[in-house]
Amino acid sequence: MLTSCPSPLARASDLTPLSASRQRRWLGTLLLLLALCASLALSVAFGARVTHWADITGLLDGSLDSMAEAAVASRLPRTLLAMLAGAALGVSGAVMQGLTRNPLADPGLLGVNAGAALAVVIGIAWFGIQQASDYLWLAILGAGLSAVVVYLIASLGRGGATPLRLALSGAVISAALSSLSTAIILPRADIGGLIQSWLIGGVGGATWAQITPALPFLLSGLLICGLSARRLNLLALGDDMASGLGERVARVRVMAALGAILLCGGITAVCGPIAFVGLVVPHVCRLMVGSDYRWILPLSALAGALLLTSADILGRLIARPAELDVGIMTALVGAPFFIWIVRRHKVKSL
Repeated sequence: MLTSCPSPLARASDLTPLSASRQRRWLGTLLLLLALCASLALSVAFGARVTHWADITGLLDGSLDSMAEAAVASRLPRTLLAMLAGAALGVSGAVMQGLTRNPLADPGLLGVNAGAALAVVIGIAWFGIQQASDYLWLAILGAGLSAVVVYLIASLGRGGATPLRLALSGAVISAALSSLSTAIILPRADIGGLIQSWLIGGVGGATWAQITPALPFLLSGLLICGLSARRLNLLALGDDMASGLGERVARVRVMAALGAILLCGGITAVCGPIAFVGLVVPHVCRLMVGSDYRWILPLSALAGALLLTSADILGRLIARPAELDVGIMTALVGAPFFIWIVRRHKVKSL
């Protein structure tokens, strides 16, 4: 029995959508890289003190002969921290949305940031902890415990942890933990001002000594999340389908959640709790590259770094010569985006 062979033109037309999708993904990646490089240059150049290109290039020989060159040197760790924080929060938000299949999943909305913040506040107020390396362990422990509590509460009752229950449980736990942090801080005038500023979330005053202890946690978290990308694609098909394809769903969830918690806890210890980055960035990346987490995760890192660095630049320029913390700027962007997502996905019906 003879079968007709498709013509070369038909074969080319079949490949066109896939080729166009791949080209769109690579184009989006290139544009994000270019925009991130531009934001890096702007972040080093702009601040309370006016600097020029000569001041930036003057650092190449290691000299700090002028106040302008010293100002540029102080912006380098701040810029790196903004990029690391944005990448960590963007990737952790994407992983949480993939694990829970919840479009509203975010380290801030699910109470993970609040748990990390409360653990650090307790360590400072009750145990006198002052070292950044100790903040990291406390923040990661608090982030992990709060994530477990939110999931357990959302799992109670018939139907399990639905997206709506996760969002509501996260909001309640986040409010409760934030209230506890405030209750601990208020009687302590000696540490209240410092901690209140940290709780807003920001990258101002960053130093290399603050960033270095967090790097192993952040790199480990990024590596674990990156290795989970293919498995997150399987989880998107549903637990039963993923199990039928030979995937160990429970182990995948634990490993991916561990990576996200390392990222959230590590960056919260250094910057304070910064909300909405993990919510906004993955949705934007899905519009660019579709639902494949092998593309969503790396692009979330790039887009998150771009968003937080740009927010930091705007915060410096809007209130110049003072500045607005980056946590305030991301809230201004994220709150309207949150409302749009709720309306688009009709979360009330889930």
